[in-house]
Amino acid sequence: MNPEASVSEVQTALSGQKPAFVRAALFSAVIGVLMLSPSLYMFQVYDRVVNSRSMMTLGMLTLLLVLVYIVLEVLQWARQGVLRQAAEGFDLTLGKRIYDAVFRANLHGARNLGMRGLHDFTTVREFISSPVMAGLLDIPMALLLIGVIFWIDTLLGCFGLVSAAIQGAITFFNKRSSASPLAKANALSNQAQSFIEASLKNGEVVQAMGMTGGLRQRWLKQQKDLLLHQAQASDRAGVFGSLSKYVQQVSSSLMLGLGAGLLITGHFTGSAGLILVASIVAGRALAPLTQVIIGWQNVVGARESLTRLKELLSKIPDSESGLSLPAPTGRLVAEYVTARAPGAQSGKPVLQNVFFDVPAGKMLAIIGPSASGKSSLAHLLVGVWPCLAGKVRLDGVDVYTWDKRELGPYIGFLPQDVSLFEGTVAQNIARFGKPDTDRLKTAATITGLHEHILALPKGYNTRIGGDGVKLSGGMRQRVGLARAIYGSPRLVVLDEPNANLDEAGETALANTLQVLRSAGATVVVVTHRKNLLAMADMALLLVDGQARAFGPRNEVLAALQGPAPQRQAAAPRAPVIGMRPGVKPLALA
Repeated sequence: MNPEASVSEVQTALSGQKPAFVRAALFSAVIGVLMLSPSLYMFQVYDRVVNSRSMMTLGMLTLLLVLVYIVLEVLQWARQGVLRQAAEGFDLTLGKRIYDAVFRANLHGARNLGMRGLHDFTTVREFISSPVMAGLLDIPMALLLIGVIFWIDTLLGCFGLVSAAIQGAITFFNKRSSASPLAKANALSNQAQSFIEASLKNGEVVQAMGMTGGLRQRWLKQQKDLLLHQAQASDRAGVFGSLSKYVQQVSSSLMLGLGAGLLITGHFTGSAGLILVASIVAGRALAPLTQVIIGWQNVVGARESLTRLKELLSKIPDSESGLSLPAPTGRLVAEYVTARAPGAQSGKPVLQNVFFDVPAGKMLAIIGPSASGKSSLAHLLVGVWPCLAGKVRLDGVDVYTWDKRELGPYIGFLPQDVSLFEGTVAQNIARFGKPDTDRLKTAATITGLHEHILALPKGYNTRIGGDGVKLSGGMRQRVGLARAIYGSPRLVVLDEPNANLDEAGETALANTLQVLRSAGATVVVVTHRKNLLAMADMALLLVDGQARAFGPRNEVLAALQGPAPQRQAAAPRAPVIGMRPGVKPLALA
């Protein structure tokens, strides 16, 4: 998706709230007219009541003014409600899309945009219903009020127009002076937030190795720089805000003095009350501009957030849902895939030209030295990383483009770093869907967890993470394994599944693999352990991101264990199925 198309997503979401914005603008227009009521009341009192000395007229005018004030407050409340509805509508229209984009940003190497995405979305949503937005809607009516001053007297109108121009100039210079420090402050705020999140995530390591002092000093320096730029932006905005208030107050008084001078010199032949009306109207006309200038940081923040949202959606296009596909049987094919970690724009690919074909219901063991690309391949197999070249297919369908909401229930994935979420044990195993009691018990029993879970304070309803129970590394890995096999998936990818397991855990893992094979699931295991390798039907050797051998497990092992001169001759051949014409089968290097 190109940037223009993604920008239209945000614009469409805002345009969808056009009826609400139109209603709010109409309310603002009526509010602007009613704001003339105090001026008209004053004019009538000085021009009519004082001359007629009629208490009845004064009483009726006062009653009318009180009613107008009530209507005015109701309209302002209604306008705020309309703007709140617009903000909620914007949230409902774009909220799900933003959440998905934020979540997928990390997988696409746009982590910084992802971390800011939800905050930016909240900033724009809150700005829509803010008083500053109401001030922006009042500006057109403010210009109309200046027209009223022109109607009273042309010279007074010109003075009001000059005052508005001065306020506009103040807004412009406020924007220019505060933009740079505000942008730097926002960037530093993002860095500080990322730093503290990483520190908290690794809190035990930090505490154990006495890293607190060094990290604290770095954070304090970031905070000092952040506060410095925030202070610069705030000071500059404060100066211009004070200047704006000064211009508003002085303009109103000078309007009164100018009118009096015109009246004395005979250049103004109207009622003296109109001079007072012009003075009050001038103050009212400049009030929205003053409000916007004072809240200019909110305007800048909302604009920057909107820009980042557009950039986020341009980099993370919406995953289009195609036709529903039948449930996969499990045949897994890697068609000469080459891949690089998401976000890396250059450098050597972590995987190069890897091919294999695993029939449904078979178990593949991926072996090789450290940093050979095994975990990267695991991420490709479940469709969370894209391929630079080639494709990973499950039953002939590209797993990366397959709608994950549809494919997800048929995939089980256990990464090296097992992450559980704050919630109950049942919610974590059930993937935070609606827990199915039978499936929960089945997954927990197969992985040997059922008795351990029942021993927890509240069984399956025990909360873990956050302020809940902290599980051991082995228990976390087994809960992650239970989550991977929940619902009988057809493809299960396990990356070093026994890294934190004790003997009982190893036994439970072996039992889990046997159950998966009996159920006809295709299993891929990244491992260094001989006991897991012995259970596999096929093996793939990765070295430096390249497939050096692939085929039946015994043939691969025999080739690896044979004398060096015999290895090349004994190298197993890769399946011919799906290979490109003219390409030799993979062999042991």
